[in-house]
Amino acid sequence: MFEKFCPRAVAHTLTEIEPAMLVERGIRGLILDLDNTLVKWNTRHYGQGVRRWLERARKEGLELCILSNSTAKRVRAITEELNIPGLGSAVKPWGRSFRKAMELLGTKPEETAVLGDQLLTDVYGGNRLGMYTILLIPLSEKELFTTRLVRTFERWLLKYFRSRGMLKGVI
Repeated sequence: MFEKFCPRAVAHTLTEIEPAMLVERGIRGLILDLDNTLVKWNTRHYGQGVRRWLERARKEGLELCILSNSTAKRVRAITEELNIPGLGSAVKPWGRSFRKAMELLGTKPEETAVLGDQLLTDVYGGNRLGMYTILLIPLSEKELFTTRLVRTFERWLLKYFRSRGMLKGVI
């Protein structure tokens, strides 16, 4: 019943994921969430580890795109700095934004992975279109009030998935 909310894999941080493993799975493009995935919520500062990971992913041949519900202006500031295409004000989990991101990547759903910190936006949106989804632990507990409310339901879902052996560790 809740399978569309279940990620294919879970990782503590982005840098824990090996880009080569994604390529081995047939992944050619990555849709990356911004807040609490690449940067802490409401900041523009990403660690050097994130920049190095993005460079490694590119060297492995992966195409990258940031997809965020944050404002287009905020997303643009970070994507220009990282030299990655991005879409802001995405209204995730709506499929239109994910399809637009795949268009930028030049990939099909089965060749695309979504990496993000939220089950109800990133994972659900990616799963609905048949993408490989990876849930990351949020970088910060600081976030919008509405997101904090949604986290209560997400914690229940994660407990449900764990109790049924549905969660897999890092790929």
